[in-house]
Amino acid sequence: MTTGTDQYEYADEASLLKALAEATDALAAGDVTYVVMGGIASGIWGRPRWTRDIDVFVRLEDAARALEVLDTAGFETRVEQQHWLSKAEKHGVVVDVISRSHNDILLDDQMLQRSSTVVFKGLQLPVLAPEDVLVMKAVAASEDTFRYWYDALGIIGRTELDWTYLIARSRQAGVRRVLALLLFAQSLDILVPSAAIRALAALVVEPPGPGPAVVERAHAEVRS
Repeated sequence: MTTGTDQYEYADEASLLKALAEATDALAAGDVTYVVMGGIASGIWGRPRWTRDIDVFVRLEDAARALEVLDTAGFETRVEQQHWLSKAEKHGVVVDVISRSHNDILLDDQMLQRSSTVVFKGLQLPVLAPEDVLVMKAVAASEDTFRYWYDALGIIGRTELDWTYLIARSRQAGVRRVLALLLFAQSLDILVPSAAIRALAALVVEPPGPGPAVVERAHAEVRS
């Protein structure tokens, strides 16, 4: 099915859920650490929406193992981009196995600690934290994927965010893009703490290599 001007194709719900259950069961049985990200995570934390595929985020060193266990589970697998993306397909649904996101974002221990187990359509899934999803969507948004920007806005408007953590992640992955997103959110009357805007702006306007003092001042503004 297609809709809108970008001809975005949505997956059949029954097929997507079947592929999701089989993929996550296979990864868990294969002892592959992963979290769900992408459109499913956006729909959980932000505005409800459906998707055409499944995105799982794995450690860089686990990418080959993830593809191997999915292949054993009956998925048709292939390496799409050697350093960040593989694909597995079953029931007409594609699972993107992502080991590196835009701006060199990798799955790390802090992301895993902040992830949550969420029930989605009757399935228990480990889902990336909303702050991490927001940053990824903001830095990956482009003319061809403008829905990412609005996915991120949906998260801001519907989820209680840890602004200190968001600032820290933004500083690592794309502080200017996240600052632009938050300013745009304010222009739409989505509530964003002004302290978060000031904290990110401080990281942009300070001289290169701001050091701990500037970062701590920014975090203190958000916490106050």
